[in-house]
Amino acid sequence: MNHLIIAPVLIPLVTGILLLLGTGRPPRVQRAISFISISAQLVAAIYLLSVAAGGDMLVYALGNWAPPFGIVLVLDRLSALMVTITASLAFFSLWYAVRDNDKPTDSLHSVVHFLLMGINGAFLTGDLFNLFVFFEVLLIASYTLLLHGGGAARIKSGLHYVLLNLVGSSLFLIAAALLYGLTGTLNMADMAVKVAATSPEQAPLMKAAALILLVVFGLKAAMVPLYFWLPRAYAAAAAPVAAMFCIMTKIGIYAIIRMYSLVFGDEAGVVANVATPWLWPLALITLALGATGALAARELRLQIAYLVIVSVGTMLAGVAMHSTAALSATLYYLMHSTWVCAALFLLADIIMRQRGATSDRIITGPRVKQPVVLGTLFFIGSAAVIGMPPLSGFLGKVMLMRSTVTDEQTFWLWFLLLASSLIMVTALSRSGSTIFWRTESRTTKASKTDKLALSAVMALFATSLVLSFAASPVVQYTNALAEQIMQPSIYIDAVLNHQTIEGVHHD
Repeated sequence: MNHLIIAPVLIPLVTGILLLLGTGRPPRVQRAISFISISAQLVAAIYLLSVAAGGDMLVYALGNWAPPFGIVLVLDRLSALMVTITASLAFFSLWYAVRDNDKPTDSLHSVVHFLLMGINGAFLTGDLFNLFVFFEVLLIASYTLLLHGGGAARIKSGLHYVLLNLVGSSLFLIAAALLYGLTGTLNMADMAVKVAATSPEQAPLMKAAALILLVVFGLKAAMVPLYFWLPRAYAAAAAPVAAMFCIMTKIGIYAIIRMYSLVFGDEAGVVANVATPWLWPLALITLALGATGALAARELRLQIAYLVIVSVGTMLAGVAMHSTAALSATLYYLMHSTWVCAALFLLADIIMRQRGATSDRIITGPRVKQPVVLGTLFFIGSAAVIGMPPLSGFLGKVMLMRSTVTDEQTFWLWFLLLASSLIMVTALSRSGSTIFWRTESRTTKASKTDKLALSAVMALFATSLVLSFAASPVVQYTNALAEQIMQPSIYIDAVLNHQTIEGVHHD
């Protein structure tokens, strides 16, 4: 039993408690504890990724209760990748925050670590009810983070965010109760076995539960028509929070991949692939409306928030194609979009600070203090998120387009991906030219941005280059990951035949 599997949940939990107990201590002490913790989480995540890369699937039974009766954490290639993406994103977000971008300190660092506990738990859990529990942990933390720093805009967007997610949580409980009543289990592996044996009489209720879950996960992922909460919420959030929130939509996408490949996948009998007919059109509409929103936006942070929605539509289209090649491309693109969009949120914060009262509005305003550095970073970020070669966005989109199978898939995905890229070129070109070229002669009293804060943005943008130039090993990993996901029997056997310390196992 590898006890390090629980580290991504346990380390942020302990850190969050320590920071809460240390409320009122000097900011540098809180920042030091927070940064040491996230560094440890990143090291643990990279180690778990290396373990999962070998193809081994590790199961951790909390309290040594044998599945399916106990709570289990499961490490496979998918969960290891998602935990590593989260840890690296949090590392650079906190790197930016500790350079005096985290005021008030007390309410940021402790809550960030509780958020990380919920996110990592959601990625690692092998139990549907505990997926709900970890969802609630991360949502409660996200409510607090969204209000970090105060302000009317944050309170208003936070209220919409809270109300919608309360509805989502209620629907999640209804779906979980339905599935438990029909299958007698909440362990995902055991549920997959029971769902495959669903009788025709149970099929309508089973399909209803599956589709209710799709609504819940679609809300988390910001899929049409459930995406309206995201743009204003992300645009209003503090910069380190907005950067961290770039992983939030990926939790919904992860849950869709996990549940609709493992439990409601090819081997689910009368409810096999129940979500596929819905996912494809909704993904394409999400992609189209996200691009339209980015073009219409008149604030830089709002525009970036719509770019997150564009990435959601792109990834859901890959999931909907339901093939190994498409899933591999989706996960490659997921890494790219998470890190690049986070970097753009941090960069937008720097630009906003240097424009004074003009803020991030896409209108003529004063010159920024560092036009060459910020303009270059904005160009790199724009090129990456649009999908210009040789950056990772280009490779991800090419992989997705090459993974289409039918003529219908080819036409709609190629058309919408290329059209959305053209729209984003127009939108970001307008933003860049307005902010950096069409400026007034005056400058604000704002000081230049700290070099270490800038380096956090640069490091996140550098991930696009790393994904491009190290594409071969990365794609090899995502290919192996996709193959593992498309064979749910591997996951089921690993969990249900897990050997506890006393030698007890499930038959």
